[in-house]
Amino acid sequence: MRIHPLYLNGEFVTTDKTLPVRNPATGEVMAHMSACGRDRVAQALADAHAAFRSWRNVVGRTRGDFLLKIAAEVERRKDEFAKTIMLENGKPLAQSVGEVVMTLDHLRWFAEEARRGYGRVIPPQVEGKRHMVIKTPIGVVAAISPWNFPLVLAVRKVAAALAAGCTVVLKPASATPLCAVLFAECVHAAGLPKGVFQLVAGPAAEIAAEFLENPLCRKITFTGSTEVGKKLIAGAAARVKPLSLELGGHSPVLVFDDADLDRALEQTMVAKFRNTGQSCIAANRIYVQRGIAEQFIPAFVERVKALKLGNGLEPGVDIGPLINPAAVDLALQHIADAQAKGAQLLCGGKRHGYAGSAFLEPTVLTGVSGASLGMCDETFAPVAYVNIFDTEAEAITRANDTNYGLAAYVFTRDLSRAFRLMESLEAGMIGINDGVPTTSNAPFGGVKQSGWGRELGSEGMEAFLETKHVSLVV
Repeated sequence: MRIHPLYLNGEFVTTDKTLPVRNPATGEVMAHMSACGRDRVAQALADAHAAFRSWRNVVGRTRGDFLLKIAAEVERRKDEFAKTIMLENGKPLAQSVGEVVMTLDHLRWFAEEARRGYGRVIPPQVEGKRHMVIKTPIGVVAAISPWNFPLVLAVRKVAAALAAGCTVVLKPASATPLCAVLFAECVHAAGLPKGVFQLVAGPAAEIAAEFLENPLCRKITFTGSTEVGKKLIAGAAARVKPLSLELGGHSPVLVFDDADLDRALEQTMVAKFRNTGQSCIAANRIYVQRGIAEQFIPAFVERVKALKLGNGLEPGVDIGPLINPAAVDLALQHIADAQAKGAQLLCGGKRHGYAGSAFLEPTVLTGVSGASLGMCDETFAPVAYVNIFDTEAEAITRANDTNYGLAAYVFTRDLSRAFRLMESLEAGMIGINDGVPTTSNAPFGGVKQSGWGRELGSEGMEAFLETKHVSLVV
């Protein structure tokens, strides 16, 4: 069985210590990933710091050209990437292809954005002075990426940091490191100078501790749970280390009486069940206005029942396995808790297949108490909670009644209402009649306990730049 390597200072390195990589659909170990401890991570940071001295002076256009070369390599191997994502993550192959397509768009967006690290000139208030604002790269960046979108969520960090003139050490999720190895191969083939991008893997707490405590690491960018994000905040406090955090979500969907029913159904299905419900911006709480509920809820349930569950390699599969059987166990706890508190199960609600399987039947519950576990914290699974509301004010209150604020979705044909909701909903991203609001050229991130900062858009590169004011007496 192949042992996949780390990528350290321009070389692929296989180690004796390894991590097993399992196929979620079967539970079988399909590969091993080389792992390292703090000593090698420290050396990677030192090599990244050495590479930064020259990389920061490479002009933006040239940095962008490197990203375009990487994109060309990824595109050349797109089928291999898609299959690898499907095997280690479990998502259906068509959705894995979609992740590769978005990855390519991110790389090409930041290739162009590398040219636009703009500062500005400020009119003076004192005669003889001139004021300028310049942007400079922050330095060595540690990127920690999650398992649910293992390629695209890594690349949106790496591409932005490289475009800004930073060097990067990437630590992918232990469950899904293989597509990161493929990406490192593309970086190597593109001829990126050694040390500018490196790949490490191993014990998460140990590697994060080195990132936090090593002064050569100037910033950490992380996507994952709010719980882990809080630990990073606590660890970063001792050294006042900057963090970019994309954390948990608990996204509401508001379907109003005047919504286009077919559009609302179609887009809510995408927002809820894409990636088997394992998305930080997944629709978790669906609120339907009373006047359309009798049409929406039965139609929604029928569409959920029609979803095809299976191994991602099978044609036409909509729902794959969760990342592991423990994720199913947790989702089943949420379902049971909702029922115990009065919710009605409309479909699904059971593990699919053998005991210990990672497959969960797509599930819909209604009449769900606000005190239920799934209404307080996200259920990272294909489980939809549907409740009825009467007024716009009630919908806003219920949507905002959470510690999270990553995304929110609204379905209405009333333009005035759309503007009221985009201003009043407490979320960093709002889809109006749109279940897939993410795009390379617009900022991605949340408010409240859903994180700090933004990825993508011009803000995505700005996150890796220092702002300097220069006062010049002439």
